[in-house]
Amino acid sequence: MIQPPKLVSEVMRRVMRVARFDGISVLCLAGFFALVSAASGDVSGAAFGLLIAAAGAVELHGMGLIRSADRRGMSWLIGSQLYLMSVVLGYVGYRLANPDSDPILRAAKTALSDEIRQAGMDPAQFMAEFPKELRLLYFAVAGLTILYQGGMALYYMRRRGAVEAAIDEDEGA
Repeated sequence: MIQPPKLVSEVMRRVMRVARFDGISVLCLAGFFALVSAASGDVSGAAFGLLIAAAGAVELHGMGLIRSADRRGMSWLIGSQLYLMSVVLGYVGYRLANPDSDPILRAAKTALSDEIRQAGMDPAQFMAEFPKELRLLYFAVAGLTILYQGGMALYYMRRRGAVEAAIDEDEGA
C-alpha cells in the first residue's frame, strides 16, 4: 500500500525534534568530557571538548531559528554537523600525531606498570606496542563520525525543502 507523502509541517516537527535531541546530547556529553579532561589536566582534551560542545549549541541555535520561522535555521543545522565532523576528525588527527600526549596511553602506562614489568617488558617497549591498538580506536572514532555526522548532514539536507516550505506555509497563513 502506497502511503501519502508526509505533510511539510510534520517533517518540520520531526527535524526540530531530532535537532533538539542531537544538540542537547552533543552539548551535554561534550561538556561533561571537557570538564573531566580539564579536571585531569588534559588541556587539549578540554579544548576539543569545548569545541565539540559548541557544535551542539550551533545545532540548538538552528532549531531555534526554524522555530521562529527563519529559513536560515536549516543551514545552521547542516553546518553544525559538518563543523562537528571536522572538529572530531581534527581531534583524531591531533591524537594520532601526538601519541605521547594521549591521556589513555598515559593512564594505561601508569595503571599497568606492574603488569608491564611482570610480562618482562620495559615501559618504552610497551609504549611502542600499545599505540597500535590506540590508533585502531581513533580510526574507528573517525569512521563513526564520518558515518554519523555525514548521515545527519544528509538527513537535514534532504529535508531542507520541506522545512522551508512549512515555514513559507506558516508565513502565508
